[in-house]
Formats: sequence, structure tokens, C-alpha cells
Amino acid sequence: MVVAVAYVLVLMALIARVILRPGRDPVSRLAWIVVILLVPAAGIGGYLLLGETSIGRRRVARLRSAVEALPDPLAGLGPQAEALRPELPPRFQELFRVGRSISRYRVVGGNTARLLPDENQAIDALVGDIDAARDHVHLLFYIWLDDRNGARVAEAVGRAARRGVACRVLVDDVGSRAFIRSAHWRAMREAGARVVASLPVGIAVLRPLHGRIDLRDHRKLAVIDNRITYGGSQNCADPEFRIKARYAPWVDIMLRFEGPLARENQHLFAGDWALWTGEDIGHLLNEPMDKAAGGFAAQVIATGPSSRPFALSEMFQSLIFAARRELIITTPYYVPDSSIQSALRAAGNRGVRTMLVLPARNDSWAVAAASRSHYASLLGAGVAIHEFQGGLLHAKTLTVDGEVALVGSANIDRRSLDLNYENNILLHSPELVAEIRERQLNYAARGQEVHAAEVLQWPILRRLWQNSAAVLSPLL
Repeated sequence: MVVAVAYVLVLMALIARVILRPGRDPVSRLAWIVVILLVPAAGIGGYLLLGETSIGRRRVARLRSAVEALPDPLAGLGPQAEALRPELPPRFQELFRVGRSISRYRVVGGNTARLLPDENQAIDALVGDIDAARDHVHLLFYIWLDDRNGARVAEAVGRAARRGVACRVLVDDVGSRAFIRSAHWRAMREAGARVVASLPVGIAVLRPLHGRIDLRDHRKLAVIDNRITYGGSQNCADPEFRIKARYAPWVDIMLRFEGPLARENQHLFAGDWALWTGEDIGHLLNEPMDKAAGGFAAQVIATGPSSRPFALSEMFQSLIFAARRELIITTPYYVPDSSIQSALRAAGNRGVRTMLVLPARNDSWAVAAASRSHYASLLGAGVAIHEFQGGLLHAKTLTVDGEVALVGSANIDRRSLDLNYENNILLHSPELVAEIRERQLNYAARGQEVHAAEVLQWPILRRLWQNSAAVLSPLL
């Protein structure tokens, strides 16, 4: 009797926690309550492992303290910072205001960028910049593989460290686990580089006591000498991506930026670095910065489980609703929340030429199924869907009316929206966006368009599986 009462009290307490936990989508609350009631043992265990989105209270406090102690990202501009406040069309000003509300970075002008031709040439450019570095090299990658490109970057870091350049490398403990155990990791450390793993799992069975075990640092960025930065979807790896070679090549997008935007990525890196190492590198943000003439407006948007709830979803929705003529999105993983799905349908229904480009073969069978559960609804609203055939389309891009683009690490799925640390760049530049848009259309042309008649003919068992995967997705 006592055991039964205690069991019921535990269930009631857990359900109360599900209902009261801030920042939870109502659909997700309902899904967890149903699972806890229907399969209590699995539900309780599952919620304790996967139901919360905290990296741990102490870590959150350290991160906030570290970020608050950093100088303003544009401190090095001094009084010239106001001169780089760009003039933007009013409807796009609103987008950058949303971006600033998320991670407090301002939209700043004076930036230039180069869209790198392909994955290997992106690594070529990065290695060249590391070899030319004079003061510091800061690298942050979710996945760093011990392959040809991974080795090339590691060797460049070693060369830079040996000539006295301060090299700091941060990788995700799970995404780069094999590389952390490799000879190249040890060689970078022995050369004098500081190499650190973020979100360490440690003893797996004890990890839930300190925060959710599967929260990951999904960011991909580089900052070199306070003036060059990279942003996009590419990990530090070959496009052949040998750990999942059957889906290769991984098709990514990477941009090399110069200008004040580099200081915002520097600020982002400095906060992460302070959290995982305790080292304060905020002095770099005070270094004088040349005021660039011309250039375009851009802003870093950083999100994660310690950001305000729904921040990334708000950003995607704002961009979708801003489209008047055309909206093109590429992402490898499309498992949206209901708000993003509704926003995309609204874009199609109000006459915006809306295109979604996804990979035909996905490395996650559950994500592929959940993505396709949304096809009928999108196609019915006039959204064009193309499935890329030439490997795994991993590029995360969104362009609005050929003028504004969002490029970075974030997918439109539950992991990026709620669980991963992500970094994206929002930019306004008709010239650069035209290049990104051309790349998006190339992805679409290398794919197969999906038609409503085809989707309606899918077998009932296939649709049952797809819809079941979508129903379970809020549990993440």
C-alpha cells in the first residue's frame, strides 16, 4: 500500500513538473503526460534523461557570468561604432531587432564576404588563413574528424602554435569524440595549442544529475586575428564524411567574412571558451578595429538551451513572414514546431513563391519520416518541395526576397530549436544573397520535385510510420 501511494505521488509530481516547466510547447507537455501515464516506467526514466533542457544550473550561471563580464563586441570601434549602423528597409529592420533580442548582438555594417565554392575549398581557405595568422586562431566545431581535411586543419593549427600564435580549439565532446582520442589532437596540444572539449559527458549514468546528457554544442565557426571569421554549416571534415559514408558526399555551405562581424563571433567564442576553460579572453574585444568603408549589414544570432525559450523558432517565423515575393529554405532536417509549419503554409497561401529543399536520403530515418509527414500539408498550400539527390544536403540556408539570408549551423528541427547550441548569421546584401540563392537553386535543380499526387499515393503503412514519427518528435 505504501509503495503504491509513493508510486502515485511520484507520477503526480513528475506530471506537475511537466506542466510547470517553463518554455515547454503545450504539444510537448501533452506528449510527455501521455507517455508517463501509459508506460510509467519508461515515461519516468525517459523524462529524467530527456525531458529537461538544462546544461546544469552551475554551468548556466558560469556562462551568464562570463558573458556579462565581456566587453561589448564592438568596443574596439570606439566612437566609430555609430558610423557603422546600417540603413535598412523598415521591414528588414524588424528582423534584425528580433535577432538582437535573442543574443544581444547588433546589426553592423562594413562587412565583406566570400561564398566558398565547395567543401574542400572552404578548408583550403581556412588553412590559408591559419597559416597567415599573426596573433590568434580560434576554432569551434561540433564535428572534427580525423580525416584528410581534419588533419590539414590540425596541422595548420600546430604550425601556427609553434610560431607563437595563440591557438584555442573547442569541439563538442560527443560530435568529435574520435578526434579527441587521435594523434592529431595530441599533436596540437604538444605544439602549444589549447584544445578543449565542450559539454563533456563524463560518467554517462551520473550525467543526468548535472544536466541533460544529449545537449550538444552544434556550432561551427572560426575567428582569426580578430578580423576574419567563418560561418556556415560545414564541420571540420571531408565531404566524404567517412563516419556516415553511405550518405556522402555531405553538401555544405561556408562563408568567409571580414569586418566587424568577426568581433561578434569572437564574443560568442569568448563566452563559450570562458565557460569550459575559465580563461578570460575578453581583452581581445577591446583591441582597436579599423572602420570598414562600405560593406553590408550582418548580425550573429546565437541560440541554445540557456537562451530564452522559442528564440530560434521566433527567428525562423519572422523571416518567413517577412517574405513578400520569394522564400527558399534548405535544411537536412525538417521537423518543425507547429508555428513554423503554419508560417510556411501561410507563405504559400498568400502567394509567396516558397521552396523547401531537403535531402532525398537522410542519415536519420526517424527525421526523414517525420519530415515527410509534413509534405501533404505544405504542398496543399503551394509550397514547392525538392529532394536533393547528390548526397546528403547539409546546408542550412534561408533567403527572403533575394535580399536577406540566414546561414549557419541550425536546422529546422527539435534539436536545433530547443536542445543544441547554434550559431547563425543574418545578413542583408542583395549581391551576396544572390550568390546564396543561386546555390540554393542549384541544390533544387540537382533534386527531384515532389508532387501532391505522388504523396497521396504513398501506402498507408508508410504514412502511418511517418505520422507516428512526427507525433513522437515533441518528446525530444
